[in-house]
Amino acid sequence: MRDYLILKLQGPMQSWGEHTFEGKRPSGNFPTRSALLGLLGACLGIRRNEPGRLQQLADSVAFAVRKEERFRIWRDGRKTSLPIIKATDYHTVRDARENYFGLKSHETIQTWREYLFDAAYTVAVWNTDVATISLVELEQAVKSPHFTPYLGRRSCPLSRPLFEMSFSAANACDALRMIPSDGGVIYSEEPGETRTIRLRDVPLVRQPRQFASRNVHVYGGVDVSE
Repeated sequence: MRDYLILKLQGPMQSWGEHTFEGKRPSGNFPTRSALLGLLGACLGIRRNEPGRLQQLADSVAFAVRKEERFRIWRDGRKTSLPIIKATDYHTVRDARENYFGLKSHETIQTWREYLFDAAYTVAVWNTDVATISLVELEQAVKSPHFTPYLGRRSCPLSRPLFEMSFSAANACDALRMIPSDGGVIYSEEPGETRTIRLRDVPLVRQPRQFASRNVHVYGGVDVSE
C-alpha cells in the first residue's frame, strides 16, 4: 500500500501548455508534469529563482491524472459523451521569443493561445523513493497555498479548492477509482500492462525553458483526442 494525495482541477477555463515557443501555444488535453509541478510549487511558495527547491519538488513526487468524462443527458434518458471544448485566443506580446526562422528577439510578436473549457481532472500524487518533500507537507500547502494557484495560466482560476482527500491504496489507478466519477482515461507515471505514450514535459530545472521526455501509461480506454 502507498499513500496518495488527491487533487481536483476544476474551473471554467484551463490551459496546459505543450512544449513550444511564443508564437503558437497549444494546450494538451490533460495537465503536463511541468504544470503540476508548477501548481504544487506555487502552493509551497517556491519561486522560479530557487532551482534547488524546484529540483527537490520534482524529485519528490509522481503523478497520475484522470480526465473526467462529461455527458449530455437527453430527454429519453440517453447519455452521450461530450468532448472537451477548445478555443484559441489571440495576443500580441512584446520582448518575446519565437522560432519560426530560428531563435530571434522581436519587439512585438503575434501569439495564439489555446484554452480548454469545462474540463475537469482528478490527480493522484505520491512520493518517490527519494522524496524530501512529504505528502503531509504538500497537503498542508494545497489547503493553504502561499501563492495563488491557477489552472495553467493566470487567467484560469480554480472553481473549487484543490484538496480532495488523502488515503492509502494499492496503486495510483486504484486510488483514482476510489474517487466518485463517471469514468475517464487515466494518464499515469506508474507503469503497467497498458498503452504508453511519450511526452516532452519534464522541466530541466537548471536549464530554463528546456524539457526532457517521459513515458506516460494510459489506462481505461483509448482517448482519441490526444
